[in-house]
Amino acid sequence: MSAALVQTVRLAARNLLRQRRRALLALATVVGGVVAYLLAGGFIHWIFQDMRESTIHSQLGHIQITRPGYFREGLGDPYRYLLPTDTGAAGAAGSGGVRTVAPRLAFSGLVSKGEDTISFVGEGIDPALEAPITRAITIVAGRDLTGAPPESVLLGEGLAANLGAQPGDKVVLLATTADGGINAVELEVAGLFATITKAYDDTVLRAPIAVARQLMRVEGATSWVMLLDDTDATAQTVSALGTRLPADGFEIIPWSDLADFYNKTVELFSRQVGVVRLLIAFIVVLSISNTLSMAVIERTGEIGTSMAIGVRRRGILALFVSEGVLLGIAGGVIGVLAGYALGALISAIGIPMPPPPGMARGYTGQIAIPPALALDAFLLAFVTTLAASIFPAWKASRMNIVDALRHQR
Repeated sequence: MSAALVQTVRLAARNLLRQRRRALLALATVVGGVVAYLLAGGFIHWIFQDMRESTIHSQLGHIQITRPGYFREGLGDPYRYLLPTDTGAAGAAGSGGVRTVAPRLAFSGLVSKGEDTISFVGEGIDPALEAPITRAITIVAGRDLTGAPPESVLLGEGLAANLGAQPGDKVVLLATTADGGINAVELEVAGLFATITKAYDDTVLRAPIAVARQLMRVEGATSWVMLLDDTDATAQTVSALGTRLPADGFEIIPWSDLADFYNKTVELFSRQVGVVRLLIAFIVVLSISNTLSMAVIERTGEIGTSMAIGVRRRGILALFVSEGVLLGIAGGVIGVLAGYALGALISAIGIPMPPPPGMARGYTGQIAIPPALALDAFLLAFVTTLAASIFPAWKASRMNIVDALRHQR
């Protein structure tokens, strides 16, 4: 750093300290904007993170492996796209971060209790292998399929309400088999479950995969669901699987390609964060620009004197820009620290939230501020104050020396 630049920064700091009231007001505006941005962005980041993990651990897993074209063309006739019963090929092809691979068999039909009959979408699962994958599924009544009798079924909370079923009740599943026949099985309701998606809970039931195969008279699975140790390793594992499993026999699909509700929520909330960012930037620009413009007016005589004794126009420009930069740096640092402190305090207390659209239950929110968001908030403060200082600084540097010396005389 050159001596001239150091001197300019020192003069800028002294000028800010001399005009403490105005500088503190501008600083408070910058700090308030940074804190507001961090809290809003941290809350939405926490929502993304929580919804991502809930989506993965209630329905999708990290990766699903199917026959090619299953999700595009096979939903009407899923049994043309059956995978082998043994999931060993996927486990061997995956990287060391694979926690478990569970087979699933999709089926559908009618479920009856007494005189009530409604349609359902079913998932045949291996309860032991599914346990770590679906840890975000909440058992609201009864118990899970793990340890339940073989002839048991789990009903979605909404499906059970429409059917009037409770744990311990007997229900009959009626379905059209893979070869076009009709088959039925009587099961006992082990429990009722709920996920983050109400529409899913209103239509889905889960049964042991052996029962589903018996009902549909098929072997194998329509998909293999893979759970990883780390969500961030999903893309890497998909790539590894793609090189080891033949493309004509397997299609590897990451959870993000199947999470339509999550993707739309992220898109909506990201736009909201963008709007908040623009509003804060606008407020900061106006505040800093007004502060420095008033400083230019009040210090017109000083500016004229500086020019008269040999300070060049670019020196005046650098001085006022430096004042804006110092406000931006100080406001950004203080704002980030205050944002982290307030975020931790709010997270410790919790934010009670009502059920959002498409969900059945409310939740307690938190503030999660990642380093990238903190850096973005600091840059928001720095860049906006720098931009806001340019016009007042340019205006000061373009003053006529004689007119500036005559100011207020």
